[in-house]
Amino acid sequence: MAEVLIPSLFTKRSGERAVPRFPKIRPGEFCITWIGHASFLIQTHDRNILVDPNWAKWLKVIKRLKRPGIELHHLPDIDLVLVTHAHFDHLDRRTLRRIASDQPIVVPVGVGTLVHDLGFNIVHELDYWQTVPLEALKISLTPCHHWGARFLADLHRGFGGFVIEANGRSIFHCGDSAYFPGFKEIGERHEIEIALLPIGAYDPPSGREVHMNPEEAVQAFLELRAKKLVPMHYGTFRLGYEPLDEPLTRLLARAKEAGIHDDVLVMTEGQPVVL
Repeated sequence: MAEVLIPSLFTKRSGERAVPRFPKIRPGEFCITWIGHASFLIQTHDRNILVDPNWAKWLKVIKRLKRPGIELHHLPDIDLVLVTHAHFDHLDRRTLRRIASDQPIVVPVGVGTLVHDLGFNIVHELDYWQTVPLEALKISLTPCHHWGARFLADLHRGFGGFVIEANGRSIFHCGDSAYFPGFKEIGERHEIEIALLPIGAYDPPSGREVHMNPEEAVQAFLELRAKKLVPMHYGTFRLGYEPLDEPLTRLLARAKEAGIHDDVLVMTEGQPVVL
């Protein structure tokens, strides 16, 4: 663990935070802004959704090495928040408290107790394959191969990914996951168009296989039968032994081998992309 943590302490934070210029979004379009790590702002023409928002500079003793792409106060009004699981790099209570303004939040089963007191008007807890309709949106929780405990004694907390459906289109946010055969079933149950897939932290100090590597992310993308792959969960926090720039290099190499290089959308933090 020291080999991962100590070098980070002496690494200067990188990243620019310009005032974002959010484009006009027409009905049927998605606008995606990568905040960093697993945090995304997803917009339709009439809804603003935050997934796994985290503006923390530290995860306890783990230093954030790349600044969030935009300042929290530059966000538009948020209509809905989704949190994939309770780990500190995905559920940051301080960030959630600043975002909460009497809107709904959706979390896996067992995670609601961590967000009930933060200022959301309703907490929806979902189990695998359950769906909650929220006006023009449909939010579904999907399985993954990970774990959900925030501390040693709370193994009851759920974890998963989300399928966001709006206007006949869909985005899949995987959350955290090792590669597992369940991606094929997700693709069979949901018509996935845009897949936000993690590609980093595959060589963790714990040795546990709870994050897929870049090559496995390509395989997951193919089994999901998605049309666009957006890599995430790399370059922000040093959570594994691999160099921060290695995941993306390996992903692009494997994508080229698999003939899907043009289907990979590498995002820059803070820069909105309309799809």
